[in-house]
Amino acid sequence: MAGAHATSPKARRRSDAAPGVLWHAAWALAVAATIGGLTLQGTLPVGPELLALGVGGVAAMLGALLSMMGSPGRTVSVLIWGAAGAAACHLTGGTAGPLAAWCLAPAAAAAAFRNRETLALGAAASLAAAAVSALDAVLLPLPVAAPAVAPWLGLLSLGTVTLGFATGLIGFQGAAQRDSRRSQRADQVLALLDGQPLLLALVERSGRVLNAAGAAVAGQAPGQIEGRSLGHLVAEDDLPILAAALHAVARDGKASVYVAPTGDPEGSLEISLRAAGADRFVAAVRDAREQSIRERRLEAERVAAEQQNAGKSRFLANMSHELRTPLNAIMGFSDIMRQRLFGPLGDRYAEYAELIHESGTHLLELINDVLDMSKIEAERFELSIESFDARDAVSAVLRLMRGQADRAGVNLRGVLPIGPLHADADKRALKQIALNLISNALKFTPRGGSVTVTVQGSDDILELVVADTGVGIAQDDLQRLGRPYEQAGDAGQRAAGSGLGLSLVRAFARLHGGDMTVESTVGEGTTVTIRMPVLAPATVATPMFRKAN
Repeated sequence: MAGAHATSPKARRRSDAAPGVLWHAAWALAVAATIGGLTLQGTLPVGPELLALGVGGVAAMLGALLSMMGSPGRTVSVLIWGAAGAAACHLTGGTAGPLAAWCLAPAAAAAAFRNRETLALGAAASLAAAAVSALDAVLLPLPVAAPAVAPWLGLLSLGTVTLGFATGLIGFQGAAQRDSRRSQRADQVLALLDGQPLLLALVERSGRVLNAAGAAVAGQAPGQIEGRSLGHLVAEDDLPILAAALHAVARDGKASVYVAPTGDPEGSLEISLRAAGADRFVAAVRDAREQSIRERRLEAERVAAEQQNAGKSRFLANMSHELRTPLNAIMGFSDIMRQRLFGPLGDRYAEYAELIHESGTHLLELINDVLDMSKIEAERFELSIESFDARDAVSAVLRLMRGQADRAGVNLRGVLPIGPLHADADKRALKQIALNLISNALKFTPRGGSVTVTVQGSDDILELVVADTGVGIAQDDLQRLGRPYEQAGDAGQRAAGSGLGLSLVRAFARLHGGDMTVESTVGEGTTVTIRMPVLAPATVATPMFRKAN
């Protein structure tokens, strides 16, 4: 509220009137002090001198009151000073008397007001008072001030008038400095307006430009567009768009459109309009040709990238399909050999058959991952939704991975609820999620460590958590994980996979409306959490769990 009072018109009037009020108060005090001092000395007779001082004191008090009434009050005050100065001069001997300087009181008052509007009036009133006093001295017999009082009256008149002019001079110097700073600031603002890349214009409701500054747009400099319609910047075919924008800003207070400039159908102008009063708008016009070209280039690059990505996905899908046929034959024949279905084999050959089968199995897993990811990227992967107990799917994966965990020397355990978790989801996808997460955890957990798989439900959310005590993942790697073909760890660890495991897990989770989160600390382990809203309403969460060993 204080800020509002400081900027109110009443507060500004008081601030402007302060110098004039102070000068009038000083004048009244000086008159009172002179009367008191001369009275104590016994040199001030009761006569024209005392009356002249009283006239000056009354004028000072009235002027102080009128100074606070704004411009009309100051005007009346100057006129009162003209009459008071002429009267005081008449009572003390005219222009030859000691109070002759009080003829300049109107000009001194106008100067003390620090208002240029009253300066001319003050000068005229002073000239009139001096002229009247001069005529009095010629035409009328005037009283003469007592010799003992005259020096003090002369000193009083000179001092009070000089104080008024000094007050005005100081004020006008300050005003001149403020005007100079304001002018410099205005020049700086104009330089900024002329140097910025927009064409700024004050526009009438009809579209006629009143003032403009800034850059040239559509071959039109700011000076050339002033007084003309904003439509001179716009191609003829786009004039209806500009007209609609002018109507919109009149209705809504703002509008923004893109139009073609005059003579350049390939170019583009962005015109932003804002209301600046009842019938005026501020328009900011920007040459958007470079942005338009850049947007078209980016759009072309985006389409090319999408085409390349789609081509890559088709290629990988076709290659994966073609690789499966011979790979199935390799795995089938190697399985026949390692089982010795057609007779015994040497130990060395049996070992080779086992290695061929393991390598084929690993290669088939990679091909399946690539095929699934290609389908997901091409948005051709379809979930096969069925109702099943989520515990059974995870338990099957735990049994499958038990041998790998034993060979790696890692303790693999599962924590599953006692009650069923009825899920409506793609059972194969859930198994793939669990398989990939457990496989990754075993891969990065050293011998003697542990991997814990927890399955739980809350409302309709199925939560699968795989936590290991492995090497952990650096923060930089965490930001990349989950994107296709991105891997973490050193070169040896990256060579053990394709970088599709976690990206498939995240993709399968999102296809079910869920997501994946990864938390890890280097040297302490990693926890991957999958949450999917796939539990049936009949599922009842229970705090009791059983371990799956």
